[in-house]
Amino acid sequence: MLTVRCKECGVELTSHHIRTKCCGCPNMTTVKGETITALDLNRVVMVSSSKETKKASLFTSEDLAYQNARRNRKIRKLDFEIK
Repeated sequence: MLTVRCKECGVELTSHHIRTKCCGCPNMTTVKGETITALDLNRVVMVSSSKETKKASLFTSEDLAYQNARRNRKIRKLDFEIK
């Protein structure tokens, strides 16, 4: 979630991951998700930004070790004689 302030009109905009929010002044500061747009970005101040943390893994360490061992397995090539 980002929070930005438009210096021209003084409106603070908080981002939303789906909705687009706009201040409505001639600078047209717009925030959507992690994207900030404006006609002149020198007139925009970022008040706060917080990164979302990743979700905890659903797999245990044993499951991850099994998957890594499985990934590293070699493919055996068999040679057959054709008569």
